[in-house]
Amino acid sequence: MKRGEISQPTLAYESWGSLNPGKDNAVLIFTGLSPSAHAASSPLDRATGWWEDMLGPAKPIDTNRYFVVCVNSLGSCFGSTGPASINPVTGEHYRLTFPVLTVEDIATAATHILDAHGIDTLHTVLGSSMGGMTALAFALLHPERCTRLVSISSAARSLPFSIALRSLQREMIRNDDAWENGNYPLNGNGPISGMRLARKLGMITYRSAAEWAERFGRERATDRQAAEHGFGIDFEVESYLESHANRFIGSFDANCYLYLSRAMDLFDAADQGGSLQASFAQLRLKAAMIIGVESDFLFPIHQQEELAMALQDHVEQVTFKRMASIQGHDSFLVDMDRFRPALSEFF
Repeated sequence: MKRGEISQPTLAYESWGSLNPGKDNAVLIFTGLSPSAHAASSPLDRATGWWEDMLGPAKPIDTNRYFVVCVNSLGSCFGSTGPASINPVTGEHYRLTFPVLTVEDIATAATHILDAHGIDTLHTVLGSSMGGMTALAFALLHPERCTRLVSISSAARSLPFSIALRSLQREMIRNDDAWENGNYPLNGNGPISGMRLARKLGMITYRSAAEWAERFGRERATDRQAAEHGFGIDFEVESYLESHANRFIGSFDANCYLYLSRAMDLFDAADQGGSLQASFAQLRLKAAMIIGVESDFLFPIHQQEELAMALQDHVEQVTFKRMASIQGHDSFLVDMDRFRPALSEFF
C-alpha cells in the first residue's frame, strides 16, 4: 500500500484548564472516528461537547487540576487536514490523492501540539474506540512522552468481523453513483444515499440487541412515512436510524470517512515489534486502565481482556474494568453512572 506525505498540515484541537509550571499535568484525548475536538463546552464555545459529563471542573477529568487537550484526528473534516482539505502544493482538494492514513499518523501528528505547548511528557493519554487505538499507538511510538494510558472500548487490532462491517460501510459509500470516484462536489451534496446507509449500519453496530429491545420493542413509528412501493418506515427503531443518519450525512465528509475507517482496519499494535509482547516491551507506562463493555460486539470484551493481560507484563499497574452496560460500543458516551466512577478512580 503506497504511503505518501502532505505539506503544511493543520491540526485542530481544543483545550481546557491550565498547564502548571512543571508542565506535567497535561491530559491528551484522542477521539473516535466521527467526533470533533469539541469534547466539552468552554467559554469560547458553550455548545455541549460529546463528552460533556466526563470533562470539566470537578468532573472525572477535572480541568481544575489538569490541562486537557482533545485533538481532531488528522484525516478528519473538523479543522484538521484531511481528504476534504486543499492541498497547498496544487491548490486543489486532496480527495483521493490524500495518502494512505494510519492510526500511527494520527498519533504522531498530535506531538506537534504538545511541542507547541512545551509539553515533554503527558500525565495521561486516553481515547475510546478509534481513539483508544490512537492512544495506544501514541504510547508505543512515543514511550518517553506518556506515563499513563486509558483505553476505552478499543483494542490492539481490529477483528475480521469488525473489518468486514467497516468494509461494507465503505462499499456502500463507493457504490453510490454520486460518490464519483471521490470527486463529488464539496457543498453538502455527494454520496448522500451511501453515507446514510453506512451510518445506519454503524449505528446498529454501536448499540446492542438488548438495548434495541428494551428501548424500542416493536413500537410502531408515530411519524410513519408512506412510500409508493409500500416499504416505508413502520417501526420506531427504523425512525431512529433514519433520524441519526440524516443528521450525520450533512456533517461528515465521505472521503474522510473512508480514510479514517480504513485506518482502524490497518492498525495492529503488534506491528511495532512483531508481537504484542515485543511491542509492549517498549512501553514506559507506570499505569494503565482498560475498560470494556460486555455488550460491545464491535470491540468485544475479550479484546479488552487480551490488551490488559498483554500490558500486565510490562506496566506496573494495570486495571481492567468490565462494564455490564447494555448500550454496546456507545456505552462510554451514555452510561455515565458506570463510566464516571471508573475515570474518577483513575484520575
